[in-house]
Amino acid sequence: QVRLVESGGGLVQAGGSLRLSCVGSGNIFRFNSMGWYRQAPGSRRELVATIASGSRTNYADSVKGRFTISGDIAKNTVYLQLNSLKPEDTAVYYCNANLLIDYWGQGTQVTVSS
Repeated sequence: QVRLVESGGGLVQAGGSLRLSCVGSGNIFRFNSMGWYRQAPGSRRELVATIASGSRTNYADSVKGRFTISGDIAKNTVYLQLNSLKPEDTAVYYCNANLLIDYWGQGTQVTVSS
């Protein structure tokens, strides 16, 4: 049983910052990659950022230059630093980990007020 636990969401004003954390536990050898997705009300879940072995990162165009993903795949941990937040960043943010299949956390709410 693989479990991903997120923390760090909350309410922040536009221009503010948050830091999300995700730790994986359970029957894990090593994930291929970890990352963050988000889903706003009425919208599809979308990729925010991913990190793979060798610290290779990938970002959605909408967050490049504002969000930074970091972590240690070997330790099953991933973080997301969210800076210069905008109201359109409001969503439930989900931690994702891939090891042949995708695993998902329960989600953490990020709300950005204007």
